[in-house]
Amino acid sequence: MSKSVQVYIIDDVSPILTEGLAMRGYEVIYEPEATKDQVMMRLETIQPEILVVRSKLNIDAAFLNSAKRLQLIARAGAGMDNIAVSTAEKLAIQCINAGEANADAVGDHTLGVLLNGLRNISKSFAEIKNGLWLRATNRGVELSNKTVGIIGYGNTGKAVAKRLVGFGCKVLVYDKYLQNFGNEYHLESDMQTIFEEADILSLHIPLTDETNALVDGAFLSKFKKPIFLMNLSRGGIVKTADLIQAIQTGKITKCALDVLENEDLANLTPEQKKEFNFLIESDCVTLTPHIGGWTRESYDKISKVLLKKIIEINEK
Repeated sequence: MSKSVQVYIIDDVSPILTEGLAMRGYEVIYEPEATKDQVMMRLETIQPEILVVRSKLNIDAAFLNSAKRLQLIARAGAGMDNIAVSTAEKLAIQCINAGEANADAVGDHTLGVLLNGLRNISKSFAEIKNGLWLRATNRGVELSNKTVGIIGYGNTGKAVAKRLVGFGCKVLVYDKYLQNFGNEYHLESDMQTIFEEADILSLHIPLTDETNALVDGAFLSKFKKPIFLMNLSRGGIVKTADLIQAIQTGKITKCALDVLENEDLANLTPEQKKEFNFLIESDCVTLTPHIGGWTRESYDKISKVLLKKIIEINEK
C-alpha cells in the first residue's frame, strides 16, 4: 500500500485478523473493551478508513455521520441488522460480513437442538437430576421420514440442508430471492408447500424490515400439521407472544430458540419477563444464548474471511 490505512477494531476478534492486517502495513487500533461513548470520542480523533465490529454497538446514522473518513465496515459475523446499511450506502461506505465463516457452526447447532428436542435429551436429563427416571414420558420421535422446511438458502440454510442428507428426511427449501437451487437431496419449494407438508421448520434469514415479526400468529396458523420450530437467525423474526400462544394451542409441539427478541435478560420489560418465564418453564422449549455460530473454529474462520475480504477490497 502507498499509505497506511487505519483499521479500528471495536470488538473481540482473532489475532489472525489483527496480526494479518499489521503484517500488510495497516495501522490497527484494537479496542475490544471500548464502550460506545469511548468509541464515539475516539472517532473524533483517529477517523479510521475501516471499522471492524461484531454486535456490541448499533452502528446507526449518527455513528456513521461522525466517521468522516470511513470507507468500509466489516461485520465479524453474519447478521447486518445492527448496521444502518442503507445510510452507509448513501455515504459511500461499503459493508461486508463473514456469513460463510460460521455457517458450519450454525448447521451443527441446528441439528443438535433438533435431535435434542425430538429425543427429549435436555428434558430427561433435568428430570434425572431431580431423581426421576421417566422412560415412558420421554419416548422420542425419529427424524427419519419427517419433512423439514428451511426458510433461507444462504450460507447457514445450505449448511443445515447439507447436514440433513443422511437422516432420510424430505427437505423443502424456500428462498424468496433465489431460483433453481434444488438438487437430489433437497427440493426448491414455495411457502404453500411448506405450510402443507412441514413437520419441522428452521429459520435462516436475516432480520430486515421485511422479516421483522414474520413468524406471527397468522403465519403459524397456515401450517397444516403441528410443527417443531427452530429459530437460529434473529429474535425479531419471531413474535414471541404469538409463539407462546401457538405452543399453548399445540400448533407448535417443540421449539428451539438460539435468539430472543430481547437478549438483554437484565433489562426485560414486564411483558418480556413474563414471556421469558413461560419459555424457560416449558418442557417444549430449548433455549441457548445465541451460540449457534459461536465455536472455537468459527472464531478463527471469521477473522480469516474478513482479512481476505479487506485486502481484496482495499488493495485491488
